[in-house]
Amino acid sequence: MITTFLSRLPKVAPNSMIARVLLAFFAAAGLSYVLIIPALVDGLKQGLGFSNRQAGLVASCNVYGAACGAFVIAFLVRRVQWRSTAHLFLFGLIGMDLLSMLVSNPYILMGARFLHGFIGGMLVGLSFSIIARTIAPDRTFGMLLLVQAFTGGIGVMTLPLLVPKFGTSVLFIAMILFNVATLIMLQFLPDYPPPERKERLHGGFADTLMLKPLLLALLATFLFQAANEGLFAFMIGLGRSHNLDLAFISETLGVAGWLAVLGPVLVIGVSTKFGIFKPIIGGILLTVIGTYVFNYSEVKWIWIAANVATGITWNFVISHLLGMCARFDQTGQAAVWSGFASKMGLASGPMLASLIVGTGNYSRVIVMAIVLLTCAVFAAARPSWLLDRGAVRFA
Repeated sequence: MITTFLSRLPKVAPNSMIARVLLAFFAAAGLSYVLIIPALVDGLKQGLGFSNRQAGLVASCNVYGAACGAFVIAFLVRRVQWRSTAHLFLFGLIGMDLLSMLVSNPYILMGARFLHGFIGGMLVGLSFSIIARTIAPDRTFGMLLLVQAFTGGIGVMTLPLLVPKFGTSVLFIAMILFNVATLIMLQFLPDYPPPERKERLHGGFADTLMLKPLLLALLATFLFQAANEGLFAFMIGLGRSHNLDLAFISETLGVAGWLAVLGPVLVIGVSTKFGIFKPIIGGILLTVIGTYVFNYSEVKWIWIAANVATGITWNFVISHLLGMCARFDQTGQAAVWSGFASKMGLASGPMLASLIVGTGNYSRVIVMAIVLLTCAVFAAARPSWLLDRGAVRFA
């Protein structure tokens, strides 16, 4: 009876702006904790007394689980019924968040969050395969980043202030509410049947002429995400080390998150009008500059400007990177691999940062981020250049 009722609900047009919004929430649900990772790391330290390393490793385990889930779903995505599978994953996420509310041991919580991430990674991989079936996936990825920036901004602005009053459970309650909202939105998405597999370039997906630039695109996605998330995870601690007030830090991160929507708005508005080589390379170089000036965060206007600038460029560049990967294979499999690379980066960044930050040497984290971003420039150059020249056809 429930299934019949849900099937009769009106569906939006598959390539409409409303569909892009619903798909964005669908994709964001599996990584809802990434949107509030500074609040999560700081909340575990303040609410449960975790050390920098323990809190950072909990966050990393969450995203490493997501990477493993994305890896598994890459082999299954064309064999499952996506709508019923998405329902199953969303209920699994809600269950793991409820379980996490009962855990206070850092090592048990690492295991619980790894399982949560595993389910979420499969959900994100599934959603990416659907996004790849839309027209101009860059725009849908841009909408995803817009949703993440808006909801993440609310999270990092409010949750760090709520943890001292209500405990760390408020972090997991926020994620549960996000997943419940996504469950409701899912009912209005149309079916996205997989397209017939097409030969793409000189003999198909496995051809080395296409595989090499795809691997470079995936590497660039990994490096870029690792650099940004590694620094972002310890942003509250970085601000405190420069004697900034917690309320000011949270407000800045929240407002910066909202202003960061300018990045995906630009992607949605212009798509590939100016190609992707110049936007990707230019955006990463601007991120390097913004990351460097975090060294002078004791000056409040520099702290604000650096957060806003890197937020905009982060969302702008990653939308192009994910869209670039999706264009290598219209069936959605390359898009799923891009999700795997992205989550590996999101997990590796906080883990590496947690190992080098020590008791509070945040300048090391800034150097780490700059090195990874520089490597991402070289990795992204060739595949984006080939796509702009038409050596690989656009989807």
